[in-house]
Amino acid sequence: MRVIAGFLGGRRLKAPSGRDTRPTSDRVRESLFMALEPLRGQRVVDLFAGSGALGIEALSRGATGVDFVEREAVARRVLEENLESLGLVECSRVWALELPRGLERLRGELAQADLVLADPPYGGGPAREVLEALGRRGILKPGARVALEHHAKDEVPESSGSLARVRARRYGETTVSTYQVADASAAEERGR
Repeated sequence: MRVIAGFLGGRRLKAPSGRDTRPTSDRVRESLFMALEPLRGQRVVDLFAGSGALGIEALSRGATGVDFVEREAVARRVLEENLESLGLVECSRVWALELPRGLERLRGELAQADLVLADPPYGGGPAREVLEALGRRGILKPGARVALEHHAKDEVPESSGSLARVRARRYGETTVSTYQVADASAAEERGR
């Protein structure tokens, strides 16, 4: 596994071993970030971070800082090693939180985030729960985006609270759905 582009392009990343993590493929990461560009100056939150590959890719492409959330201790150690070896410790924070319940502790970080990357376990339930929590009014600022990676067979909603899906792309068994927070008046209209 490697960083695809940006100032760290080509640098290798460690990946946690075991069946509890599923690294995002290079192909999916490349396509995802091409769709999300430009990232210069953006604040990012990486949920279910694993090795940190998504958040590290965002930093390499110009994001100013990333909050990584990973509850598994083994994956968190690998993530911290990746941040250290790439010199990214100063522009990142690592949180050991159970999701989606732990999002409450990230309210301040989420309120400032321009982009939330989420790669929950496949099966649909975790993806829907995280979307529901992120879609609550006032969690994310207007215009913020959420990129949700999920299994192509997982049913995820077109909208959840203030979030509306603006794009969905399938890559084999993986789909990436991108949501955006509507402004308050648009969200109220949808709720009627």
